[in-house]
This record gives sequence, C-alpha cells and structure tokens, in this order.
Amino acid sequence: MDLIPSFSVDHTAIIPGIFTSRVDKVGDEIITTYDIRVTKPNAEPAVDVAAMHSLEHIIATYIRNDDQWKNEMIYWGPMGCLTGFYIILKGDRAPKDIFELIVNAFKSVADADVVPGATAKNCGHYLMHNLGMAKWYAARFVEYLEKNANDPLIFEYPKTERLVTDDGQQFYDS
Repeated sequence: MDLIPSFSVDHTAIIPGIFTSRVDKVGDEIITTYDIRVTKPNAEPAVDVAAMHSLEHIIATYIRNDDQWKNEMIYWGPMGCLTGFYIILKGDRAPKDIFELIVNAFKSVADADVVPGATAKNCGHYLMHNLGMAKWYAARFVEYLEKNANDPLIFEYPKTERLVTDDGQQFYDS
C-alpha cells in the first residue's frame, strides 16, 4: 500500500511553516492542499485542543469572508496530530504565494471577541473552545512567520527517503 503524501514527510525535520502537501487535478480544476504547520512535530507540545478548535472556527470564517480568497477556499481544518492545519485551495500556487493570506488569517484571531459558530446549534462541541489560548498561538505563529519570511525552509517540505530494492519493494519505518 502506498504511503500517503502527508505521511511521507520527515516529521523529525519539519519546522513550522507553509508547505505544499499535494496537488491534485479534479476534472478541469487544480486543487492544492497546503500544510500550515504551527508547531514543530514531536519536539513542541501539540496545540491545545480547545484552542485549535477556536482557531479552526475563526480562521475558516475569516478566509470564507475574504474577498480575494473566499471563492478559492475549499477547506480549512486541523491536523489530527494537532500541530497545524490543512487548507485546500483551488489553483496551484507556491506556498510563498499564500503567505500573506495565512499571516492575515492568523492576525485576525487577535481581533476576535467571540468564536464564530460556537453555539449548540452551530457546532458539534461548542463548549470546547479557548479564545485566549487561540490568540496566544496565533500571535506566536504570526511572529514566527514574519521573523522567518525570508527563510526558504519555512516553505520547503522535507521528504522521507525510502529504501527501494531493485525489484521496486519499498521499506517503511515501523
């Protein structure tokens, strides 16, 4: 069975940043999935669950209301490992091309007085939000991105090299 692209990333080498996870053609449309890595996997604690949930709501709302991006966005949601998010956009842009979008989306968290959609009618676990921690994580990530904006490593996805035998058999880490 093939290893899916997000599992072929060397999680011991990845740092916070904005990365292309995969590019797919769906009909005539190009769809790109980006990895928005907020913390360093396996080195920093995962993002607090309630804060991650609040970030999901606030940033999804921000992007879906942004005049430039609302028609390009297909999905915004958290990674299961709670170290970042995936955003799926129409088109095929380099990670640097969505840098401003991501920075502005995370900056928007500072202006939030409430978490949009955090009601029993709108959310499956509306009590699991932490706006204060969401603001802290967002500010930390914005500061990091702006400080490292000229570092190509925050835009380059490290890949895990897999041993392949002459007959094409692949070996995977256990």
